Amino acid sequence: MAERSFAREVQDLRRGAGEEFRGEGILAVTKALLQSGVGYVAGYQGAPISHLMDVLSDAQDILGELGVHFETSASEAAAAATLAASVMYPIRGAVTWKSTAGTNVASDALSNLSSGGVLGGALIVIGEDYGEGSSIMQERTHAFAMKSQIWLLDPRPNLPSIVQAVEQGFLLSEASHTPVMLELRIRACHVHGSFICKDNRRPDFTLAQALAAPRRDTGRIVLPPASYAHEQQKITQRWPAAVQFIRDHGMNETFAGDADDIGIILQGGMYNGVMRALALLGLADVWGATRIPLHVLNVTYPLVGDDLVAFCRGKRAVLMVEEGQPDFLETALHAILRRAGVATALAGKDVLPMGGEYTAPVLIAGLRRFLGAHAPALLRATRPPPSPDEVLLDARVKALAQTVPPRPPSFCTGCPERPIFSALSLVQQELGAHHVAADIGCHLFSINPPFNIGTTTMGYGLGASSAAAFQVKAEKRPIAVMGDGGFWHNGLASGVANAVFNRHDGVVLLVDNHYSAATGGQDIPSSRADNPSRSTRHPIEQAVRGVGARWVRRIDHTYSVAKLRAILREALTTTASGPKIVIAASECMLNRQRRERPAFQAAVQRGERRVRPRFGVDEDVCTGDHACIRLSGCPSLSVKDSGDPLKQDPVATIDQSCVGCGNCGEVADAAVLCPSFWRADLVHNPTRFERWRDRLRARVIGALARRRDAARLELA
Repeated sequence: MAERSFAREVQDLRRGAGEEFRGEGILAVTKALLQSGVGYVAGYQGAPISHLMDVLSDAQDILGELGVHFETSASEAAAAATLAASVMYPIRGAVTWKSTAGTNVASDALSNLSSGGVLGGALIVIGEDYGEGSSIMQERTHAFAMKSQIWLLDPRPNLPSIVQAVEQGFLLSEASHTPVMLELRIRACHVHGSFICKDNRRPDFTLAQALAAPRRDTGRIVLPPASYAHEQQKITQRWPAAVQFIRDHGMNETFAGDADDIGIILQGGMYNGVMRALALLGLADVWGATRIPLHVLNVTYPLVGDDLVAFCRGKRAVLMVEEGQPDFLETALHAILRRAGVATALAGKDVLPMGGEYTAPVLIAGLRRFLGAHAPALLRATRPPPSPDEVLLDARVKALAQTVPPRPPSFCTGCPERPIFSALSLVQQELGAHHVAADIGCHLFSINPPFNIGTTTMGYGLGASSAAAFQVKAEKRPIAVMGDGGFWHNGLASGVANAVFNRHDGVVLLVDNHYSAATGGQDIPSSRADNPSRSTRHPIEQAVRGVGARWVRRIDHTYSVAKLRAILREALTTTASGPKIVIAASECMLNRQRRERPAFQAAVQRGERRVRPRFGVDEDVCTGDHACIRLSGCPSLSVKDSGDPLKQDPVATIDQSCVGCGNCGEVADAAVLCPSFWRADLVHNPTRFERWRDRLRARVIGALARRRDAARLELA
């Protein structure tokens, strides 16, 4: 059950020539693929392109009508290898994943693909997860494009430019027999706008035709001596063909300005940010008119040297706006200009930060430094930009910061992974601290307070592998954590099978929340849901036993903290040999709520009886110790003043965001903390007997309360 359904939006993919398409960048990419006659699409979900996979999944009826094959790949490597269909046959194929993490995984297949080249257009839609909103290491796809000589498109972040980049990407790939990457940053994926549609196209050459008439060309297989020839083909044939196509089709754009003695060269994806910065300085307007000439690189690799030289010639100075490091484009531009004998001064990372996201304030500061050095008269004509400090120094913002305590990123309310780490914390209190190798996924939040569990993370599904070096005879066993998404992506072979093969003695804690939750809640082989187009319900336990694991324990209700603690204690103390596999399974609470809440509300509106649990804290019993918060960290747990002058410490309280998972009470019980937690069942549409019983209870409790109040000692 994906995070978001696009069932309504995908119907717009049927729009034909001349109709206007309105929507999100991700939807525009899908429509452009269909307009381009794509034959097959594959990929692996991950920010910021998870929604592209969700859109494609929701649009399978439309894809089927056009004869387009779509599948969710087991990993990015599997997706990249799918493009092999375009090597021998004139079939257009597209794949997608999160970069650079996914490109790392796919690099082997990409190297082979780019070496032999393609006959059909091969497009790789890259979710460039770089900058302040990123969830991974700060690296760029550009290095992979250069390494394997794959052309890299970085279109301006508006829907017409993105659609054009998809369509021209296929043509560029076919003209140069080279796979093409289309880089989309977070904002480009989610930008909204419109464009004029074309008709959807069935593939010109289908997969069925390829199977009916197989083709074979050993010259495209990466095996000596053909592999030696591939390098020469890249340099002497494919590169010149790509440069010629880019120039002939005007894929890069130049925007004129009246201050023509200076200029800005920028990545296409940075266009909106640069224009915003120029507008705030009074050097551009919101319609795209700019005083400083711009050369927009919608294709950042390969560079078209002649166009760059023509833009720079006659200018005193040019600013290269290249987000991220290393400065690949700036270095290449230096070489191009100097070889052409152009003396134009080139600025870049000397006035802009070497790394980090180029937000509007960052670009404003860089532009002011550039103009101050090379166009002081133009700088004097600019207006002072707004200062971010004006907001931060506002008295209301300061008061809010003092009132609302900082809370580090953590698990969602009711997350079934929270009690897992509560249990692990309790075990370590008993047996001592252990080395815990973390992994990619929601469970990585365990490294933050209140759990502070996890030492390293090396990649998706590599938790068990990253503990491999610690498999030595010692008093304490290493613990490795891995999620079900990472398990099916990479962890079964590289983690569990590797541990079995090498007779590891450590503990592998497999977190099974029924989905690839961290990437948006997509189904995986072990999902419990019935998926009409996927094969699910394949238990992780059978898989690990299938590769030879013998000591396997499973718990299907992770909120049972005491039971889970006992299993973990056994895993860490047993004398059994081989890896100890603990599978902790409970459904992702977000997906569970998405499914159950609408059904619950509909049933209540129909007048059906429904019961919803609510939890609370008895303020008279709570001592203010707050160990319940320290051991669970649930966002619905907070503190408030007790109202009792004899209790100086605030008491625990549960707010309305509580989903009734019961974790706080379970933790309190397992840790032998206090009996202050209570549970109440809210009954919707109760029966007549329940209503009578409730009235009786109210009378009895009311009478007892009045009796207690009458006997209470009042202090004057």
